[in-house]
Amino acid sequence: MAIPIELAGFPTAEVTVAGDPWLVAMADTPARRSQGLMNVTGLGALDGMLFEFEQRTEAAFWMKDTLIALDIAFFDDSGALVDRFTMVPCREDPCPSYPAAGPYRYALEAPEGALAHLDAGSRLDVPTG
Repeated sequence: MAIPIELAGFPTAEVTVAGDPWLVAMADTPARRSQGLMNVTGLGALDGMLFEFEQRTEAAFWMKDTLIALDIAFFDDSGALVDRFTMVPCREDPCPSYPAAGPYRYALEAPEGALAHLDAGSRLDVPTG
């Protein structure tokens, strides 16, 4: 399976989620984070999208113009799970926002149900370099 054309400008990386390898699109710039998974109908060969921030944030996510239901998990600087829940597509304003329970550095979006197994001890490992 290929990477969706809507995500052609995103770099990819292999990360580890709760011990499992995942191939993710990296939303590692403000422009890429702003686009996210809007208007994407499927992830193809990708397991998800990882939003990486330069420093901890408390920014909320929303699903405006996102066409598929997604799980989201928030992780701190060390890769420890901060929060997790399912978000539903939003077609009308105002769209609900989804804030994490605390500051985070990474947010991982994946198809609905893909992150349901994560619990308080779950970790995200992101290669550096």
